[in-house]
Formats: sequence, structure tokens, C-alpha cells
Amino acid sequence: MASLSSLSEELGEIEGQISDIFRALSNGFQKLEKIKDSNRQSRQLEELTGKMRECKRLIKEFDREVKDLEYKSDADTTKMLSEKKQSMIKELNSYVALKKQYASNIENKRVDLFEGPGEGFAEENGFLASNMSNQQLMDQGNRMMDETDQVIERSKKVVHETVNVGTETAAALKAQTEQMSRIVNELDSIHFSIKKATQLVKELGRQVATDRCIMALLFLIVVGVVAIIIVKIVNPHNKDIRDIPGLAPPAPSRRLLAYPY
Repeated sequence: MASLSSLSEELGEIEGQISDIFRALSNGFQKLEKIKDSNRQSRQLEELTGKMRECKRLIKEFDREVKDLEYKSDADTTKMLSEKKQSMIKELNSYVALKKQYASNIENKRVDLFEGPGEGFAEENGFLASNMSNQQLMDQGNRMMDETDQVIERSKKVVHETVNVGTETAAALKAQTEQMSRIVNELDSIHFSIKKATQLVKELGRQVATDRCIMALLFLIVVGVVAIIIVKIVNPHNKDIRDIPGLAPPAPSRRLLAYPY
């Protein structure tokens, strides 16, 4: 570990954590061998499985750190780090194989509990039963019934949890389906609104264009009238320009000549 620490503090720390986990796994499997109850064995095995997951994660971190150091390490150091990683993986795989073996043994015990003992066990149990008193037989039977009831209760609990998970999943899928349906309806409504708005914009555009044309014509008419008025005022004797009704200049007043009598 000192050599790894000299290369990288993180490598040394990771190796130390992995070594601690390997020691815990070794002690845990030794303890597992002494446990007779299958339930306690299962709990112990789950705890050891968690440690193995953590060890796998640390080995991945170790591999990443090794790859980061490859560009500045010589060939011997790179080889040493690679061998160290392979050694860790090999040791972890040995514990994984041991875990699978214990899990298989625990599962076989549970199957035997449900299916009943085999022929060889039946003969042995018959021999033991012949040497046991009635009270011992009753105690043994009650103990086996209690263990069977515990297994059944655990199975019922698993089934109940499975049903609950299935119900929750179905409810979640139903809610998601309804939400998707609402989203589709909202999209249809938005599309229809956009279509109507486009039509309204087009109609408004046509109306605005029409209004502009009318305003232009009115403007031209007003300009023309104003021009005629101006010309008439400036040159009232111009006969080429007709008088505008209502705007013609007033006719000159006639004067009567007085003749003497």
C-alpha cells in the first residue's frame, strides 16, 4: 500500500478500503458457516452481498485512477498496477462464487422444507422418532410447524408486496395514459386555435389592405379638390376648369343705371 500511496494518495486510499472489505468478507463468511438458522443466514448473506457491491465499485474507481496515471507511469509501474487490479478482481470473484454456493444451499433447504424430506431422511427420522418420547415428538412437530408457518408468512408477505407493486404500477400507467390523452386533446385544441388565428390574421390583412386603398383614393380626391380650388382662386377667369358645385365664386352684382327723365 505504501508503494501505491507514493504514486497516488487516492490509489492508496482505495486499496486500503478494498482490503478492509476483503477482511470483512472473510470474517463474514466464517461467521456464516456457524449460523444454522436459514433466516439468519439469508440476512448475513445479504449484508455480505452489499459489501461485495461496494468492493466492485471501489475496484472500478481503482481502474479509473490507474488509467489516469498511465500517461505518466513507466512500464513496470503500469504492469504492477494491472496485476494488482487483477488480483483484486480474482479475490472478489472468489467471494462471489462462495456467496452463490451459500445462496444455493439456503434455497435447497427451503425447497426441502416445502417438499418434505427424501427417503433417506425419512428412514433416519423414523429411527430417531422411535427413540424419542411423546413429548419430544410433540415438541419436534411443533417446532417444524412453527418454522413452516414462518416460511409461509414470509411467502405471503412477498406475494402481498408483489401485488401492491403491481397495483401501484397499474395505477401509474393508468395515470400516465390519462395524462397523455389530455395532452393530445390540448394539442388538438391549440392546433385549432392556431388555424382560426391564422384565418383571422388573413382577413384582417385583407381588410387593412382594402382600408388603405380607400384611404388612398380619398386622399387623391381631396388633393384634387384642393388643387382645383387653389387654381380657381389664383386664376378665376380660367375657362378650362369647371366650377365645382357649391364652390363657384359669387356672381358679380348688377348695377342699375339711372336715366334722367
